[in-house]
Amino acid sequence: MPSRRRRQVSMADVAQAAGVSAQTVSRVSNGYEGVVPETRERVIAAMRQLGYRPNAAARALKRGSFHNIGVVMFDLTTTGNTSTLAAISESASAYGYTVTLLSPQTRTSASVSGAFDRLHELLVDGVILIMESMPDDPEGTSFTLPDVDHLVVVDSALGSNQAVVDTDQAAGTRSAVEHLLALGHQTVHHITGPAHSYSAQRREKAWREVLTEAGRRIPEPAHGDWSAASGYQAARALLEDPTCTAIFCGNDEMSLGLLHAAQDLGRRVPEDLSVVGFDDIPLAADFAPPLTTVHQDFAGMGRACMARLVRMMSTGVAEIGQELVPTSLIVRASTAAPRPR
Repeated sequence: MPSRRRRQVSMADVAQAAGVSAQTVSRVSNGYEGVVPETRERVIAAMRQLGYRPNAAARALKRGSFHNIGVVMFDLTTTGNTSTLAAISESASAYGYTVTLLSPQTRTSASVSGAFDRLHELLVDGVILIMESMPDDPEGTSFTLPDVDHLVVVDSALGSNQAVVDTDQAAGTRSAVEHLLALGHQTVHHITGPAHSYSAQRREKAWREVLTEAGRRIPEPAHGDWSAASGYQAARALLEDPTCTAIFCGNDEMSLGLLHAAQDLGRRVPEDLSVVGFDDIPLAADFAPPLTTVHQDFAGMGRACMARLVRMMSTGVAEIGQELVPTSLIVRASTAAPRPR
């Protein structure tokens, strides 16, 4: 004989067991002040005894907040994206928020709008959009963001009419290139990230600016895709030039490929070649040799995103404009003065 489904415990059941009104049970379950401590304890004891679980959605509607934020991001494989997501999640938890993640397959206006509609159905209070690359919209159309009240965009070039948080890519690149020039290298070669990446574009632009300001030759850059394998291939092309003594890599993983290529070609680091990366991933200090790199403060990114979003949600005022999170150069053993020729 099939078992009967157990009836869900109601607020009225708790009120009867505790000897109070349903209104008092409601006040206790929603955390309101003004309930006598002894009464509160009696209600909580009745809830536990009966297995009562307050309706979270109903409570959220009453207080006007679901304490849930949405994160929309397109690539779950890159170190930068996963580190940023982890930092946002940690910071959200500190504020008492949960995180709902959606990852559309394409970077189009339609897919982003669909993701935002889905998040609205999932009852989120605000959204963080990690837009690290150029949109995929067909040529001739413009990418537009959905009109939402509480939105922070990370790593974007979508314009100044949004609340944007990003790493200070230009300052980080400047510190790396100036470090290599100060050591005595005549110029600095560059392995870029993928052309569609906003970060890669900013780092390449800043690299060119520093060399131009210093009156140095600007070598033709080699192009990678953030992976160690692409760094290896790009480095083999650059190292065909015997005058190449310093390379700034767009990220640490490509730097790892570069170190392997240098070893295969008999170029010692840092005696024959100085290398600087970008990100300061946890393994950077364990490279052979330990990697000089630009530290990205991913924890600071998460805190900045959440602080801005929480302010917007609490005040209802949009904070338009870009906020840059500082970087720092971590000098290790992969850079040195060039050998006299």
